[in-house]
Amino acid sequence: MVPKKEMTSPVAVATVIGDVVGSRGFADRQDLHGRLAGRLEEVNDLLRAEERRADGDGRTLLVAPLWITAGDEYQGVFATVGAALRATRWLRLALLPEVDVRQGIGWGPVEVLDEDPRIQDGPGWWAARAAVVEVEQDAARAGHRRRRTAYRVAEGCDGPDQAAVNAALVLRDEMVGGLSDRSLGVLRGLLSGRTQREIAEKEDVSPSAVSQRVRHDGLAALVASERLMGEIH
Repeated sequence: MVPKKEMTSPVAVATVIGDVVGSRGFADRQDLHGRLAGRLEEVNDLLRAEERRADGDGRTLLVAPLWITAGDEYQGVFATVGAALRATRWLRLALLPEVDVRQGIGWGPVEVLDEDPRIQDGPGWWAARAAVVEVEQDAARAGHRRRRTAYRVAEGCDGPDQAAVNAALVLRDEMVGGLSDRSLGVLRGLLSGRTQREIAEKEDVSPSAVSQRVRHDGLAALVASERLMGEIH
């Protein structure tokens, strides 16, 4: 679906560019495309629902929805870096463990050069592209194989501190990349606001098993960090 919201912006916005890690290794490309498209729309719906709940305070989160641009690459535009951080986290957790993605978040102005076909450009997109390249290069290094997300501020723009955001992202990627399938399910539940008992029922385990995973894997700290990251403007 082609986004309809106006994106030409003299003020900075948060841009996201992402793609599937190791996509050429998937035998069923149609299935991969369907999974990615479905999860992208779920993230868009989550943000739209949040905007509706906040109706009246003028808050916009989703400037242009996440959409597939070509093959397994996708893009989206958000009003704040915090919204982009949350969207990238939601998407990755929704796809894991079968599919993983690398994502670049940029901060800067963007513009639409043409509507049909939709062609976009601007420092915000250049920053996001540079962030994706950074992720790919870092993940090739032995000590950074779990790196999946990076953030760049466009040259000449004021925005959330690049070093601070990337410090949080490095730790987030390392922690999430080391979780078992079961712990990923528990983390999804916690981030969705479910109680440990509700998570236990969904995962078909005991509440004490969930509690042990929360403690052992540092999931409570990860949830707290995610909430703070989501508040970044």
